[in-house]
Amino acid sequence: MRRIVPYPAFAAALLAMWLLLTESVSPGHVLLGSLIAVLATKAMAALQPEPAKIRFSLAIPRLAIIVLQDIIRSNIAVGRIILFGKRQDHRSGFLQMPLDLRNQYGLAVLACIITATPGTLWLQYDRSRNLLLIHVLDLVDDAQWIALIKNRYERLLMEIFE
Repeated sequence: MRRIVPYPAFAAALLAMWLLLTESVSPGHVLLGSLIAVLATKAMAALQPEPAKIRFSLAIPRLAIIVLQDIIRSNIAVGRIILFGKRQDHRSGFLQMPLDLRNQYGLAVLACIITATPGTLWLQYDRSRNLLLIHVLDLVDDAQWIALIKNRYERLLMEIFE
């Protein structure tokens, strides 16, 4: 079975997403979604990704709660900036941040978190120097942002992935 469908969970998730996105579930949609899922998993197998090593602990739900709270809080803050304008002591800018996290899956999750949080954007990662460049809409203090990302996200991601 692994030769036909190298990543069965991935194929099942793709098929489920396909069926959720179609207007109606019919045998044709199930067949087409299954074909796409099998072909996508074969393409994924050709890439030979390194298997993710995840430590299942309380850090996962804790990180999810923190990210959800931060996204809600950032939505409100960005809404205020848009509606009322920025205060004089606030500026937008770029921030170079050294990272301790080196796991590629942890970095991918961090990229998703930073980009999904309104007001911040992951721009570039320099693997040789392990430096991250992000843009912050409301950059008050560089050190405060670095400490926030390191303490709230990076520490938990290292606990999960490294």
